Amino acid sequence: MSSRGKVAVAGVAAAIVLFWAVGFWAGLLVLIGVPAAACLLLDSSQRRRVRGLSRKQLGR
Repeated sequence: MSSRGKVAVAGVAAAIVLFWAVGFWAGLLVLIGVPAAACLLLDSSQRRRVRGLSRKQLGR
């Protein structure tokens, strides 16, 4: 299994546990809010680097 697949499976498992533990809306807020806050905390050069990692870069 690829590393992205492992991350997806771990995310689904965490979501199920979180929804069960704190309720649907609070769990949804955490699942959407944490990655959004992490993205907003990056400066512009770090965002550019992350965007470049997520796409296939030509010439490398």
